[in-house]
Amino acid sequence: MLRRLHPEQPDSFEFTEANRKWAEAQISKYPEGRQASAIIPLLWRAQEQEGWLSRPAMEHVAAMLDMAYIRVLEVATFYFMFQLQPVGSVAHIQVCGTTSCMICGAEDLIGVCKDKIAANAHELSADGKFSWEEVECLGSCSNAPMAQIGKDYYEDLTADRMAEILDELAAGKVPTPGPQNGRFASEPLSGLTSLEDGETGHTKHNASVQLAVDIGDTVKRIDGTEVPLRAPWREAGTADPNQVAAARDDLMPPEGPDGKQGGRVAGEAPADRDVGASSDKSGEVPGEGAGVEAKAKPPAGEKPAPLDGPRDGAADDLKKISGVGPKLEALLNSLGVYHFDQVAGWSEAEIAWVDENLEGFKGRVTRDEWVRQAKELSAKSDT
Repeated sequence: MLRRLHPEQPDSFEFTEANRKWAEAQISKYPEGRQASAIIPLLWRAQEQEGWLSRPAMEHVAAMLDMAYIRVLEVATFYFMFQLQPVGSVAHIQVCGTTSCMICGAEDLIGVCKDKIAANAHELSADGKFSWEEVECLGSCSNAPMAQIGKDYYEDLTADRMAEILDELAAGKVPTPGPQNGRFASEPLSGLTSLEDGETGHTKHNASVQLAVDIGDTVKRIDGTEVPLRAPWREAGTADPNQVAAARDDLMPPEGPDGKQGGRVAGEAPADRDVGASSDKSGEVPGEGAGVEAKAKPPAGEKPAPLDGPRDGAADDLKKISGVGPKLEALLNSLGVYHFDQVAGWSEAEIAWVDENLEGFKGRVTRDEWVRQAKELSAKSDT
């Protein structure tokens, strides 16, 4: 399916203040030169804020991650979870149309969407409040048929209940997500046949539904204030050590395979240490301010000695290095690099400099192992 940008685009995009801080926290997860790894969470938060991904939103994310616009567009058009056209201002309905749901009545739910929203998927309703689409399996087969509305699942649906949900949303209400036929989760329709002791003592709703009810963000456009910002990977240099330990993933035990914990025997009391006596003399939180503002720092490494031109007027075909195309070859030539042996002889400091200064292709030298490839190509050309 061909996916294009919508012909009507807003003039600009900006993250809300809270969403911007969240985005910068995501960027700070990754080492310098690898910020592009945060592209999917940032695009997703942009969509959660606006409902869809506009061109200005993609360009804004590209600027934060120092990426070429086309690279962001490639990601946004590849993943169908990103909406490239405006969606309903109240809710976008995603009806699962895969096997289990189709057998159990998904076509009836789609019929309701066509009648009450629009005749075709991805079209806005007459009042602009709703849109819909059919999607692939959403993984709730035991509760078929179902639909995702906003952030949550509405399961065990009938055509009548789907119509009621749309009416409630249009009236400004948020129907309780989860099973719509009285089931707690995905237990047998006839009732529990095993583990019956678990039938008592639980919350009113299953964990997913309870969280949706508690936060109240089912169809809300996310502005970043819904939950506190947590970035434990940033806190290591400044936070209370006990708080940092408490923020660790409970599934990852602090003890290593040798029974030691942070360089001491497990169970041994830790030595007194002033958190302020960090080896980081700058006092900055790791990753703080990552994004557009981070570009101001000086480049790392050492620039390789350039040549004024190719030796004997004949340059090597640098495109033989995997990952180097015509544009990168021209960029390397502009830096005075024309031969395999030049690349093969780069030191670690020179690799770092080139990685940082390949505009639009940062990190390619290390990622594609140019030095190793150049050594092999140089050896072949000598024989």
